[in-house]
Formats: sequence, structure tokens, C-alpha cells
Amino acid sequence: MMIDMFKNTFKGGIHPYDGKDLSKDKPIKEMLPGPELVFPLSQHIGAPAEAVVKKGDKVLAGQLIAKASGFVSAPVYSSVSGTVKAIEKRRTTTGDMTMSIIIENDGQYEKAEPIHKMRYEDMGRDDIIRIIGEAGIVGMGGAGFPTHVKLSPKEPDKIDTVIVNCAECEPYLTSDYRKMLEEPEKLIKGLEIEVSLFKNARGVLAVEDNKPDCIKLLREKTEGHDKISVVALKTKYPQGSERQLIYAVTKREINSKMLPADAGCVVNNVDTVISICDAIMNGEPLTHRIVTVTGDAVKEPRNFKVLTGTNYNDLIEAAGGFKEEPAKIISGGPMMGFAMFDTNVPVTKSSSALLCMTKDEVAMYEPSACINCGRCVDVCPSRLVPSLLADHAEHFNEEEFKALYGLECVECGSCSYVCPAKRQLVQSIKTLRKICLAKRKKA
Repeated sequence: MMIDMFKNTFKGGIHPYDGKDLSKDKPIKEMLPGPELVFPLSQHIGAPAEAVVKKGDKVLAGQLIAKASGFVSAPVYSSVSGTVKAIEKRRTTTGDMTMSIIIENDGQYEKAEPIHKMRYEDMGRDDIIRIIGEAGIVGMGGAGFPTHVKLSPKEPDKIDTVIVNCAECEPYLTSDYRKMLEEPEKLIKGLEIEVSLFKNARGVLAVEDNKPDCIKLLREKTEGHDKISVVALKTKYPQGSERQLIYAVTKREINSKMLPADAGCVVNNVDTVISICDAIMNGEPLTHRIVTVTGDAVKEPRNFKVLTGTNYNDLIEAAGGFKEEPAKIISGGPMMGFAMFDTNVPVTKSSSALLCMTKDEVAMYEPSACINCGRCVDVCPSRLVPSLLADHAEHFNEEEFKALYGLECVECGSCSYVCPAKRQLVQSIKTLRKICLAKRKKA
């Protein structure tokens, strides 16, 4: 078993303080939202959804309020019953102003009819993918890619491995950990549904070995299953990154021009797979998610089952508020999340965590010149030279940046974490990488 754990990993990576003890041992707590909920029309990669309600309309919980506007798009459902107050621009966690539907919560939570009444046994492949799309399910690990698109590769017969990303390698986050412990049957059923879409596929639950209780439970639940197995991964950040995860499980490599399907794989995270189960087995659209509220500034860190549209300030209140004024608030984890300047924003499908820290360690240090130590090279999971890439990025030398394979950066932040000169390497690289990718897409 130790040999397997050693093999199921990737080159590079780091071992930051994980901070998971703050919230991992507390069961998920359900919380109700405040009087007003905000539903951005763009909660996913692709075209924004189109509103199908107007000001003054009465809506039910689980009712469609915005339809998908294309194949790469996803509908939005109300998570409460109430009245549409407005359709206007509101701020989101990224700081952008996004067109949103604002609903006044009546506190009754009257439910709409399920989105379908079919029996799973009577569904064909097209039915399953259609329902997943109609349910508004997207990647809930942060990317927000519409799941029905991911499950519709050009050559489905070439998919042989369906991976559930159970690694949760980002420090402080424990929502997937709690879901694995509290709803393992739904997780396994959701994976079974995914595997059924590909005639040559097997399913893999890929869990880091710092979660031995999850590995033990999932192996007990899948014992004797001929198409699903549990793989223990070496605990290391960024083990849950899609490219690193695929390599750890299959030893296949992908690059920035490839999709997981090009390597015969489909990858989804825990919450997404459980949402697939809810949609197919119970006709439930995506109207909630699990959010980790944590950090040393929070009084009572834990995981909450949150209705989409809920205000982040309500999340903070549910966690007991602040025991000390935070110096930095991050949406997501400390490695790949982003700092927030306003918490008066809504929970969306891709919200994973609210991290509140008493110290802003990045702002505490002034960057100095590179000392050519090579630590960034040692830890880079893409085997790049981050110090050189950052130099070219800071001077917007696009051709040199691309010649050094800058587009292959996965933006994990490992280089910035280990840099003794405290250079913000990944921030510089990320900026130019986005410019280059946008130009490539346009071309």
C-alpha cells in the first residue's frame, strides 16, 4: 500500500500548513439565507444565462429563473420562494458587476415540481446528459465548466477513466472531506451514473492519504464493485489540479492545448458528482452547495450547506462572526483563491470557501531581487522555470514567455510560496498567460 501511495503522485509540489483541523471534525450545518438573494446570470464558463422571469414575478424554490443561452452555458434556478425584486447588475466575489436576478425571500421555501419524473432505470445516455444540463450543474471545484459539456466528448468510446477529485489539496478547505464522510452513497451513485455514460470506462475515487477515514469508508462502500475503485494519492499540493491528478492516477500527461478527454479521462469534483446524483435520482436542480468558512479570524469555523444566492455576510454571521478583525478575506483557498474587498456578494455555484485571516502574509514582505536559488523550479508541477517566466511576464515579452512554455503554468502558486525573495511569481505569470490565451482563442 505504501508503494501505491508513493507512485500515485507527480513531480514537484509543496507541503504548506493545511489548516484543515479548524473545520474538518464538525458536521455540515445547514443554514438559511437572509431576506434578499442575488443570482448572477454568469456563474459558469461560457455564455451567461438569459432571465426568464421579470420584476414582480412570484417564484418557487427550484424554479427556473434563467435559461442556458447556448451549448456551453448553464441555467440558473431560484433556491427560495419569493418575489423578483429586480434584474440589475450586482457585485460578485471577483469584484465584477454582473447582471443578476434579485429575489425577495418569503421565508416559506415552497418547492417547484422536480425537473423530471423519470426512473433512472428507464433513462438512456442522452436523457442523463440532458437532465444534467437542465439541472444547471457545473464544475463546483472552482472552474464552473458546464458538466453536460464535459460529459459530451467527441469520442465517448475513448473515455476509459472517470475520476472523482477527492484530493481537496487546497489548504483550509474541508467541504469535500465532510461530504465524503456524510454522503458516501450519493457520491458513489453519482460516479456510477457518470461511468454508465461511457461503455469502456471505469470509475476512480482519488483521495489524498491524509484522509485515511475517507479511504477506508469509500473502500468499504465499493467493495466488490467491478467498475469503481478507490486510489490513495500522496498528500501534496497541488495534487487536485486536473493535470496532476490525471497523471497521478493514469500516468498520462496533458498540456494547455488538450482536454482531459484527449487522455481518455473525465474529471469532476465531489460536490459536482453528488449534484449529478441529486439531479438524476431525485429531479433536483443545483440550488445549494457546501462552503467552508474558516481561518483564524473566524469564531466558529465549519462547513455550511448554503443556498445559492445567499449573502457572504450571512455566512460570516452563521460562523459566529469575527473574533478578530481580518487583515485579509479570500474567496476560496489561500493558494488559488482571490482576495475580496467586499463581502456583500452572493454565494454562487462555484463558491467553495470563505477564508478570513488575521495576518496578510503577502503584504508583510517587500519582494527583493531573485537570488537564483532554483526552489521555484524544484516545486513547479509543470517542470517550468517560474523565475524566468515572471521576468518575461513583467516586461510583457510574449514570444519569450511562450518559448519557455509559459502557457503550461497551472497557476498553482507553489513558486510564490517557496520563493525566499518573496517575489509574486505566479501573479505576474498569470497576467501574461491570460493575455496570451485570449489572443490564441481569438486567433
